[in-house]
Amino acid sequence: MLWLLSLSLAACSGLPRIVVLHDPLTPEEHVTLGSGYEAQGLTKQAAEEYQAALRKQPDDVTALVGLGNLSYQEGKIKDAERYYRKVLDRDPDHPMANNNLASVYLSLGKNLAEAEQLARRALVKESPHKAYFWETLASIHLRQGRLAEAQGDLNLADSLAPVKDRELREKIAQTSAEITKALARNPQP
Repeated sequence: MLWLLSLSLAACSGLPRIVVLHDPLTPEEHVTLGSGYEAQGLTKQAAEEYQAALRKQPDDVTALVGLGNLSYQEGKIKDAERYYRKVLDRDPDHPMANNNLASVYLSLGKNLAEAEQLARRALVKESPHKAYFWETLASIHLRQGRLAEAQGDLNLADSLAPVKDRELREKIAQTSAEITKALARNPQP
């Protein structure tokens, strides 16, 4: 009888077990993986990796910027604003967060004076993204009706924009066309 009981218990060894796995990746590795997913358009996977980085390091500004960018792309503007604000709470001079929060305000058509300050702050530190920052400032000046400044900013963006950056080149061309239309409607001295 004891033999039958031990056989029955052996058959039950297939019961579910809880296994706790250790995440071997560092926050930086999660961010790198998230950036790779983001570049491929895999936004869900990118967000998961950025969140994993934040679980390990809650103040990881690169992960927060990544989540802000994903939120912005998905039209979740308030979420994007919240993520960029978190970055700026930790690092007020973070170039990308300053520029991207300026873009949030520009897209909402509000806080344009603050957006201008943010865009200018983005330009202070050295960054490979300065052409983007100048284009943002040009767009803000365009929205404010400061067309000569907008054109000057856009000229700087154009001079710094990498030739192979098609997306930025298209944005510069679009902003240039908008400035030209605005100047035709309201010639400035």
